[in-house]
Amino acid sequence: MPQAYSPLPCYIYRSDRKADTYLYLAKKDDFSDVPEDLLKIFGEPQFSFEFLIKPDRKLVKENSTIVYLNLKEQGYHLQLQNDLLVEQMLKLKASH
Repeated sequence: MPQAYSPLPCYIYRSDRKADTYLYLAKKDDFSDVPEDLLKIFGEPQFSFEFLIKPDRKLVKENSTIVYLNLKEQGYHLQLQNDLLVEQMLKLKASH
């Protein structure tokens, strides 16, 4: 029998520095679980919208199961432009 998942609130913030880069949070306006270096690169988070997420919900660019588990386990999920890795973002920031 498949495991039943309770929907989680999901709050989406867009980056003011990186196009098509979004931060998904489990708690509205609570960035305490997000690494400080990531927030520095991300810039000032701009609230976009909220919804309830379950692993079976269709998302445009992200795997909903991964987003759901990241929110549940670490409190946030990062959606990067063109699958740009966090390490690449850190290197880009360091070179400027």
